[in-house]
Amino acid sequence: MLDKDGYRPNVGIILLNRRNEVFWGKRLGQHSWQFPQGGIKLGETPEQAMYRELYEEVGLQTEHVQIVGRTRGWLRYDVPEQWIRREMRGSYRGQKQIWYLLRLLGNDCDVRLDRSEKPEFDAWRWHEYWVPMESVIEFKRDVYGKALRELARFVFPKARGGARPL
Repeated sequence: MLDKDGYRPNVGIILLNRRNEVFWGKRLGQHSWQFPQGGIKLGETPEQAMYRELYEEVGLQTEHVQIVGRTRGWLRYDVPEQWIRREMRGSYRGQKQIWYLLRLLGNDCDVRLDRSEKPEFDAWRWHEYWVPMESVIEFKRDVYGKALRELARFVFPKARGGARPL
């Protein structure tokens, strides 16, 4: 399901622990790290998709988390052409995402990367909120920075503007 501009609706998830560190997942069989994310299925709301992706990728259920905030609108990134399947070239441009900021209410042992038949991650860790952008795949860096800056006001409410520049 693509919008008229060629973007696939998607959700991104920034999961916080009690120390305001973020969940950082290592892509299965790769050396790249990222936040959980995934597509919105036909008939799903962004919030429903977020909870489904959270369970599929991280193994957490609704009772394990609290929604702290979300981005006001869609954040977009273009996927480089060499990453786009041939049959999608010409119509698919990338992802448009609503980002959710969640607080883990449960414990680290509640995180289960093996809930899905096709796991996304093979390792995970907690990382300081301002993740190093050089560890994010290049074409996603801008949207990660925008999401972190916009949602920082919920994490660091006393800081001027809530964000540090990336």
